[in-house]
Amino acid sequence: MFNCPLQKSDSAGAKKNNQKLFPSLGRTITAIIILSLSAAEVTGAQESPVNTKTIIPNLIVQSGTATTRFPASGNQITLNGRTLSGAWLQEMGIDRQVKTYLSDGALGQFMGVDFLSSNNPARQPVKWFSSPTYPVVLDTRNMQGYRYVDITNFAQTAGWQMQANNSILAIASPKAQVKNIRHSQQPSKVNHLPFQSARIVLDLDRPAPWQVAPGSPITDVDQDTPAGFANREWIVTVEGVADPALIQRYALAPDLSKQLPQPLIRKLEVVNNRTIISLSVPFGMSPQIITLPDPHRLVIDLRTDALVKKDITWATGLRWRQQFVNLGTERFPVVWLDINPRQVGITVKPIGTDPNSQTGITPLIKMAQQYSAVAAINAGFFNRNNKLPLGAIRRDGQWLSGPILNRGAIAWNDSGQFYLGRLTLQETLIVDGQRLPILFLNSGYVQSGIARYTPTWGTSYTPLTDNEVIVVVEKDRVTNQLPGSKAGETPFPIPRDGYLLTLRAHTTATASQLPIGKAVTIVSTTNSQQFERYPHIIAAGPLLVQNNQIVLDAESEKFSQAFIRQKAIRSGICTTANGSLIIAAVHNRAGGLGPTLAEHAQVMQNIGCVNALNLDGGSSTSLYLGGQLLDRSPNTAARVHNGIGVFLQAP
Repeated sequence: MFNCPLQKSDSAGAKKNNQKLFPSLGRTITAIIILSLSAAEVTGAQESPVNTKTIIPNLIVQSGTATTRFPASGNQITLNGRTLSGAWLQEMGIDRQVKTYLSDGALGQFMGVDFLSSNNPARQPVKWFSSPTYPVVLDTRNMQGYRYVDITNFAQTAGWQMQANNSILAIASPKAQVKNIRHSQQPSKVNHLPFQSARIVLDLDRPAPWQVAPGSPITDVDQDTPAGFANREWIVTVEGVADPALIQRYALAPDLSKQLPQPLIRKLEVVNNRTIISLSVPFGMSPQIITLPDPHRLVIDLRTDALVKKDITWATGLRWRQQFVNLGTERFPVVWLDINPRQVGITVKPIGTDPNSQTGITPLIKMAQQYSAVAAINAGFFNRNNKLPLGAIRRDGQWLSGPILNRGAIAWNDSGQFYLGRLTLQETLIVDGQRLPILFLNSGYVQSGIARYTPTWGTSYTPLTDNEVIVVVEKDRVTNQLPGSKAGETPFPIPRDGYLLTLRAHTTATASQLPIGKAVTIVSTTNSQQFERYPHIIAAGPLLVQNNQIVLDAESEKFSQAFIRQKAIRSGICTTANGSLIIAAVHNRAGGLGPTLAEHAQVMQNIGCVNALNLDGGSSTSLYLGGQLLDRSPNTAARVHNGIGVFLQAP
C-alpha cells in the first residue's frame, strides 16, 4: 500500500538560490510584460472560456522602455482568465525595469504560496514547490492597508506572464499537467476518533497555482442510508489539466456514488484548463496543503489539526501568529495579531458598516477596506434582524451606541493606554429640577423606559416598539412631540443640533412633563471614572480576565444559559504584561467544537493576556489582515455590524 509520498521531499538536496526554485522547468525566463487592452476585454465576465495561451491578446513584451504610466495599481487580478479580488501595483525601478508587487493575501490565496515565519517585516520567506530548508525570500512594502510582495523575479522563474491594464493585473501561468492522483489513510499521533487522517497527492509536471475553499455541507439524498457523520465539501483547484484517464477513474457509476463511507474524492473535472477536485471531508477535519519539488507534488492532508504554526512580523509593531493552544488534552487552534499600540504610526479605532448610520451589517473584509485598516476583528453584538448595535461603541469621544446590561468593555486612547472592565452609562434628563433616568443611548436594545437618539445614530430614528412617543429636543429645548405609531414604519428626523427622546411602554405618560418649549438638560457619567478618560470604547462581553485573574461572570452580564454553556468559535481582545494589544480568533478544538467561555478565558491567558474581553463570536468571528481573513474562508464568515480596526501610517 502507498503510505508516505513525502519521503522524497528533500531527495535532491537543498537548492541555495532562487534560480533553482523550479529545477525541472528548464525554460527561458518569460519577461515581465505590460498590457494595452481595452477595458471591455478584461471586465464583465468572471470566467473566460479561452485557452490560457490566448487569454491576453496582443502581448507587448516590455524591457526598460515601457510606455505605461507608473506607478500603476489596482484591486483586481485575472488568473488565466478568471477575475479575482486582489491588490497589486507596478512601478519602474531605477534600472528602468518594471517591478510588480502583489498583496500577500492574494499571493497566498490565489497562487498557493506559503508564508513562513519571519521577524523581518521587509523580507518575507516563502515556500512554493521549493525546499523549506532554503526558502525563497521576497521583498515587501506596506502601503494603503496592504503588504505588497515583490513578485517580479519569482514570476519570471515560474514562467508567469503579467500585464496591467487600468486597475486590472492579468496573470497567465504555464499550463501544468496533473499526471496522477494517489491517496491513502495516514497513521497519525493526533487522530481523534472517529476521524482518521487521510492524504491525497497530486503529481504535477511543473509548479502550478492552486486554491482551496470550503463548500456547502453535503446532504445525503438517500434517506435509506445510515446518516453517519456529517461532511462538508472542500474544493481544491489547480491551474492545470488532469490526464483524461484520471477523470475517468473518478467518474463513479451511479450505484457506487452512494457507497459508505463516502468516497474522499467526490468529483474530478477539468474546466477552462483548471482541474477542480471536490472532496468530501467530515466536519471536524480540514485540509492542510503543502507543495513539494523534485518531483512536483501537491499534498493534501485531511487532519483534525490542520492549522500550521506561524510567527510573522508583518509590519513594525504588528505580528501575525497562529498555533495550537493546549488545555489539558484539548487543543484549540488560535490565530491572533500581536500589536504594539505605542509604535509610531499604529493607531486603533472602532469601525462600522456605515460611517453615517448605526444601521447595517457587512463582511469584515469590506468594512476594513472601506476604512483603509490594515487589520481588524469583529467586535460588539448586534441584532441580525434589524441590523442595530447591542452594546457600547464610542469613537473619538462620541457615543455611536451606548452600553447595555453592565457588560464587559475595552477602552483606549491614541497613546496606547487601555482599560477593561464592566461598563454602565448613566444618563439623566433634568426637567424643572426633576430627574428622569434615560436607560439607553443610540441602542437597538429595547426595554420600557426612556431612550435617546443623537445625530451619531444617523439622520433619522424609526421606532423599535409600537406606540412610542417621540420628543424632539433642539438646543436643549423641547420643540415637538410626535406619536410613534407602529414599530418599523415611520422614520423621524434627528435634529443636528439636538436629539430625540423616545418614551416606551409605561413611560409614555412622561410626555406631559415635556411640553413644547420646555428647557431640558442632560447629565451623563459612567459607572467607572476610568472609562471617562478614554475616547474609544467597544463593549461586548463577558469580561474574561482582569489583572491576570479569570473574572468570568456571564450571568451578571445578563447572558443566557444557552450562551454560557455553548461550545463555539470565539473572538477576543486583550492586553498583555508588556503593553501589547492582542486580537484573537479561537476556532473548533481538534476533533470537536469550539471553546466554552471558561475555556476561552484560559486560552486567552495562555497566549499572554492579563486583561481580556470576549467579543461577538460564532459565524461573526473574523480576523482580517491586509486584504484577507486569516482564520477562515470569507465564504464562511457572517456579516457584522462593527469591528476594531488597526491603522498603519506610512513612514
